[in-house]
Amino acid sequence: MNRSTRTNSRYAQGYKGSGARTRRTAAPQGEFTLPATLTPALPPVEDFAALGLPDGLLTTLTALGVTTPFPIQAATLPNTLAGRDVLGRGRTGSGKTLAFGLAALARTAGQRAEPRRPLALILVPTRELAQQVTDALTPYAKSVRLRMATVVGGMSIGRQAGALRTGAEVVVATPGRLKDLIERRDCRLDQVAVTVLDEADQMTDMGFLPQVTELLDQVRPDGQRMLFSATLDRNVDLLVRRYLNDPVVHSVDPSAGAVTTMEHHVLHVHGADKTAATTEIAARDGRVILFLDTKHAVDRLTTHLLNSGVRAAALHGGKSQPQRTRTLAQFKSGQVTALVATNVAARGIHVDDLDLVVNVDPPADHKDYLHRGGRTARAGGSGSVVTLVTSAQRRGMTRLMAAAGIRPHTAAVRSGEAELARITGAQAPSGTPVTIPAPSKAPSDRGGPRGRRPRDGRARRAYAARTRTDAAA
Repeated sequence: MNRSTRTNSRYAQGYKGSGARTRRTAAPQGEFTLPATLTPALPPVEDFAALGLPDGLLTTLTALGVTTPFPIQAATLPNTLAGRDVLGRGRTGSGKTLAFGLAALARTAGQRAEPRRPLALILVPTRELAQQVTDALTPYAKSVRLRMATVVGGMSIGRQAGALRTGAEVVVATPGRLKDLIERRDCRLDQVAVTVLDEADQMTDMGFLPQVTELLDQVRPDGQRMLFSATLDRNVDLLVRRYLNDPVVHSVDPSAGAVTTMEHHVLHVHGADKTAATTEIAARDGRVILFLDTKHAVDRLTTHLLNSGVRAAALHGGKSQPQRTRTLAQFKSGQVTALVATNVAARGIHVDDLDLVVNVDPPADHKDYLHRGGRTARAGGSGSVVTLVTSAQRRGMTRLMAAAGIRPHTAAVRSGEAELARITGAQAPSGTPVTIPAPSKAPSDRGGPRGRRPRDGRARRAYAARTRTDAAA
C-alpha cells in the first residue's frame, strides 16, 4: 500500500472532517515555500481525549498536568496518529516534543523490538536536545511499556551499544554517534517505521546533512516521517522533497510567535563599559543565560563573574557531556544563577521560569537569534531578550532584526544607570569571589569503531573528523 494513503485504522476512526487544502504562502526571508498538501488534512482537536491515545499515555498526560494541546499538537497529532507524514514549523518552546513524541509512542505501543533493531527513531542535532527529548518522553514511554535508548557523543559508546543489544523500541540519537554504532553493527534501522527529525535546520547548519540522508536511506521505505523545526531554510527543502510523502503542513511563524510573547531590547553600549554592564546584568536577582561567540570568551567572562561575586558557570562544546549535564542541573536548581554559554545552549535547553536571555555577543544570523531567545518565554510564558551592541555592530544588528521580523526597543545604556536596571534587573555585584563546585570529569570515551582508535592514517583522519563533528553535538 502506498505510504501516502496508508492509515492506522485505530487512530483514523472518528475523523471524518475534510479539512482544507493547504495553500502556498509567501516564504519568510531565507526560507523555502512550504509545499501544498494534496490530501486533505484531518481537523485539529481541542483535547487529548479526542485522539484515541492508549490509556497509559492519557493517564500520564493527566498526572503531569498536561490538559490542553498546544496549537502544533492539536493540528498535527490527528494526522500523525493516522500515519501521515508531517512537516511542522513552530518556534522553540511551542510544544513540538510532545507533538511528535506522543505520535511515535502511540504508533509503536504494543510492539517489541528485536536486539539492535529499534522501531522508532528521533534524530536531533545536539546532545542537550537528545537528553531533553528523552527526559520529556520517558514517563510516557514507560506508561506503554516501551524501552528508550539515548545515543549521543561524549558518553560511553559501549554502554549505548549494550542498551541497543538489550533491545529498545525508541532511539533518540545525534547523527554522528548513531552512524558509529551502525558501523560497529550494534544497530540496524531496517525495522524503523516512525522517523522524526527535530530541528532539522540546525542539523544541516552543523554539516550533518550527509549523515542524516545516509541514515534516512536505511529506515523502512514505507515508514512514516515527521520533520519538526523552529525554522525551515532552503537546506531543509532537500529533506522535505526527498523523504516526506504528501506531508501535512503546519506552520507557526517563529518570529511572529517571538514578538507576541517576548520583549526584545537592543542596548547600545560603549566597548569600554560592556563588561561592567554585563556583570551587573549577571548579578540580577533570578537566572539569566548570557550568550557569547567562543568558548574562550565564555571561560573568560565566567572567571570574571565568579571573581565579582556572581554564581556563574560555563557551558560550551569544550566541556565533556557529564560536565555539561551537571552544569545544566546546577543552573536549573539555582546553584548557578548566570549560565555563560556558546550556541551549544541555544537549542535543547528548557529551564522553568527563565525570563531573561542576553546576547553579550550579537548572534551571527536571525535563526541564531530566535533560537537563543527561545530559551525564555517557553510554553506560552513571557520573557525578555537583550542584545548588547557596540557602535560597530549597530548596522549588522539592524539587518538581523529585519530578517527576523522583529522591531526591538532600542536604548543607549551605561553600567550603574537606572535604565539598564529597569530593562534587565541589573545591580551591582557583591564583589566577594564565589566558587561553584566543578562538574565531574567524563570518563575516557574512545568512541571509534569497536571502541578502538583506528591505526592507519586515512582511517585515523576520518575518525578524528567524525569525533570533532559529534563533539559539537
